[in-house]
Formats: sequence, structure tokens, C-alpha cells
Amino acid sequence: MAEDEVDRLVAAWRRERPDMDVSPMHVLSRVTRLAHHLDRARKQAFASHQLEAWEFDVLSALRRAGKPYRLSPGQLVHETLVTSGTMTNRVDRLVARGLVERSPDPDDRRGVQVRLSPSGRKAVDGAMDALLTHEKELLAGLSNAEAAALADALRTLSLPFDH
Repeated sequence: MAEDEVDRLVAAWRRERPDMDVSPMHVLSRVTRLAHHLDRARKQAFASHQLEAWEFDVLSALRRAGKPYRLSPGQLVHETLVTSGTMTNRVDRLVARGLVERSPDPDDRRGVQVRLSPSGRKAVDGAMDALLTHEKELLAGLSNAEAAALADALRTLSLPFDH
């Protein structure tokens, strides 16, 4: 099996600190390095559709909501894990770009809904297509079974953080 940069880092730490168990680095340093590559791929995919990562996050939350592609600001806060003040600013900026529209909540006279505009839908769909192309390239070295096993292992690792 080919040696990678993490193997070299682990070997150096083992040489310098034989008293430490550095075995977690075999997994977690690779996850960190892959996250950097994925972040670059995401930025590239989004930029090709004139979107920032935060814009994609909001637009994709609306797109995933299904027709009529609208959510309350509170639902967007929950979906994107930002504060309500941050969401207000983001929605303002997306409205100014014509990617979303605000409208009164039909079920609550005091409430507001944020709806994906046609241009927002086109942008998020294009960015998602580009992102999936990049992600498939990143996973190209794995068989379907290996990718499924990796997904299962990462799910097990990340579940405690989802609650």
C-alpha cells in the first residue's frame, strides 16, 4: 500500500514521542486533509455559479424544502446552524441579489417566509450539479462497497455530534 503524508507524520511523531499513542491520527488527520480538499472543491463549484458557500447553504435549504421552496427565517436558522441575526443579514443580501424573495406567512400574519426565486433555483441547481461532479472525482478511487463502508464508518463517528 502506498504511503501518504499522514503515514509520514505519524512515523515522525512515533519516532519523536514513542510514549504517545498517535494511532487516532491515521483516521482523523486524513479526515482533516480530505475536508480541506472538499472545501476547495465546494468553493470552486459554488464560484462557478457566482455563489459563496453561505449563499449555497441558504439556497439549498430552500431547494430541499420542496415546492413552493419556502421556509421561515427560523427554519432557515435551524437548517443552516447560524444565529437569527446572521440569517437576517444573509436573507437581506440574497434578496438584493434576486436569489430569494420575502413574503408574508400565509399561516401567521406576523410571520415572514423566504422563498427561492427562479434565478436562485437555477443558481443552486447548477452549483449542486458542479459540486456532485467534484465529489464524485474525490471518491473515484473507491469502489461502491468501499464508499458505502466509509460512509457508514463516518456516520458512526459523527452521530454523537448531531444531537
